[in-house]
Amino acid sequence: MSRVLDKLTHKPASIAIVMAAGLVGCAASPPQQFTVDNSHFTPCVSAPHCVSSQAAPGDSHYVMPLAYTGSAEQAKHALLAVLAGEDNAKIVSSEGRFVHATFTTTLGFVDDVSFLVQPTESVIDVKSSSRIGYYDFGVNRDRVERIRKAFAQRTGDEI
Repeated sequence: MSRVLDKLTHKPASIAIVMAAGLVGCAASPPQQFTVDNSHFTPCVSAPHCVSSQAAPGDSHYVMPLAYTGSAEQAKHALLAVLAGEDNAKIVSSEGRFVHATFTTTLGFVDDVSFLVQPTESVIDVKSSSRIGYYDFGVNRDRVERIRKAFAQRTGDEI
């Protein structure tokens, strides 16, 4: 491994090629399916680059859902406003109780974030997952917590 690194450090063109090849992988395609039915997300894979409010509370993938008071429609509008205020977010779809957004990092990596409004529980379930890689260095969990805080401020609800 050190011989490979020595060769790369002496060849700037090699470094550029390796970096470019790595960034091509940043444009991975989205998952084929976000939900298994109208109330449940597909489960997180075993890799730590995914968090979900539908994971078991003791699971390392677990995050709390977004709680709200008031109507489900008001909560969804508040969520869409929060997402519209995020610099690196794009709302891909918003149909019925489901919202899908993508977040693009400065390096071009795309993460999928899905929300499912659950009116009978007065929560919005959330799943945030990186498309590629194994570790996410806590980016998905931090994103959900940032969205939760902004959502609570917008709705006037406590976190």
